[in-house]
Amino acid sequence: MNIIDNAASAIKAVWGDLATPKEPTVYGGGGGGGGGFEMSPEELKTVIGLWEDELKKVVDDGDKIRRISEDLMPPGQDEASSSYVNSGIDSLMSLQKQNDSMKAYIEGYIAKLEVARSKTMATDQANTMRTT
Repeated sequence: MNIIDNAASAIKAVWGDLATPKEPTVYGGGGGGGGGFEMSPEELKTVIGLWEDELKKVVDDGDKIRRISEDLMPPGQDEASSSYVNSGIDSLMSLQKQNDSMKAYIEGYIAKLEVARSKTMATDQANTMRTT
């Protein structure tokens, strides 16, 4: 065995047969690890639906936060009452900012899942065409 054959054997031992197309992989998780998971287009559709359900909840929460902050009025005309309401409004604005951030994250994640689903479907279709 020569050095090229040894290198090819080592590569095959680590990564498998690179010449054979593999099922599409959808990588998830965060950070710089190498973690991932695999899902079929149907599984991705289900996961997307679950995230869309969560998005609806976050949007509903955001609407509630806005309504509360708009309706918050001091019980009296004194400085203590106004200060109390202003502190409440500051807290609600922080909560709204967090809610907006969560909404943006979920929307971005759904978009990535949709792209992954489209790519998976295209790859599956291409693989099917090759085998027929």
